[in-house]
Amino acid sequence: MNKQHEKMKQKQECERRKRVAEEKHKEWVQKKREEERRERERKLSKEMAEKATRELEKMQLQEKAEVKYKEWLKKKRTEEAEKKKKEKEKEKEREAELQEKKARSEKIFKEWLHNARNKPRPVLNSYGFPRGKSAGLYFYCTYVVT
Repeated sequence: MNKQHEKMKQKQECERRKRVAEEKHKEWVQKKREEERRERERKLSKEMAEKATRELEKMQLQEKAEVKYKEWLKKKRTEEAEKKKKEKEKEKEREAELQEKKARSEKIFKEWLHNARNKPRPVLNSYGFPRGKSAGLYFYCTYVVT
């Protein structure tokens, strides 16, 4: 009986060790799964944080680009307004010059017209003499050929 008892004891001991080993294995597997889950969560949260950071940087870049574009557009519009203003000023100067020129020419024309009325008129039928009078008598036969 002793042998059977010992065999039974050994068998029980063997089964107990097997159960302990299985439990330890189960615990190890559970810990491993838990670790893997935590690692996945950590990686996922890290990826999410990186993605959020990238999106934030992208948004900041977009905002900077928008600000620069708005500044550029404002500058361009200001330049265009200045250009139009200068063109209008030049046009006004040209119109003023034309008006002045026209006024001057009208004044000169009126002066000429006034002076033309006061000038003595040439005598009609003057026969080609200056001022209608003879300056001297010249005949074709008095011209001497040498």
